[in-house]
Amino acid sequence: MITDADIRFDEALGYMRQLHAKASRMTRNHSDAEDLVQETYARAFASFHQFKEGTNLRAWLNRILTNTFISSYRKRQREPVLTASSLEDWQLERAHAHSTGMTARSAEELALDRITDTAVTDALRQLPADFRMAVYLADVEGFGYREIAEIMHCPIGTVMSRLHRGRSRLRELLENASGRV
Repeated sequence: MITDADIRFDEALGYMRQLHAKASRMTRNHSDAEDLVQETYARAFASFHQFKEGTNLRAWLNRILTNTFISSYRKRQREPVLTASSLEDWQLERAHAHSTGMTARSAEELALDRITDTAVTDALRQLPADFRMAVYLADVEGFGYREIAEIMHCPIGTVMSRLHRGRSRLRELLENASGRV
C-alpha cells in the first residue's frame, strides 16, 4: 500500500540534483555539498509531518537546505581555528603518535633515561642547603609553597625564589651529568 508519505518521499528525492547544485554554490566544495544535501534530507524526512499539503515541496526543501547551511556556518564560526602554528609541540607530537599508532615519550622521560639515580642524588647534594630543601620538599614530597614556607620558616616569596634558583642549578648540573653518561 502506497501512502501519501511515500509519494512525498519520491517527489522529494526528485529535487536532489537541484539541491546539490545549490549546496555546491553555497559550500564551494563537493564533499561538503553532499554532506549538506544529506543533512537536508535527514531533517526533511524527520519533519515531513510538518509539511502542509498543497505547499511548494521544492521551496520547503530549499528552505531546509539554507537553514542547515546557515546553522553549520554559525557553528563553525564559534569553533576555534586550529593551525599548526597555533598548536604546541606536545599537541602536534600527540596527534602524530595517535595517527601512527605509536606512543611518544616526552623529552623529560628521554632525558631521565640517560641520567642515573646516583647522578640525580649527586646533583642534589651539590645544591646549597636552602635550595636543596626547597626543591626536595616541592618536587619529591609534593608540598605547596605555603607548606614549604612554614617548614622552612621563611616567606612564600623566598620559597619561590629558592625553588626557581634551585631547579635552574639542578638542571645545569644534570645536563652536565648527562653529557658524561
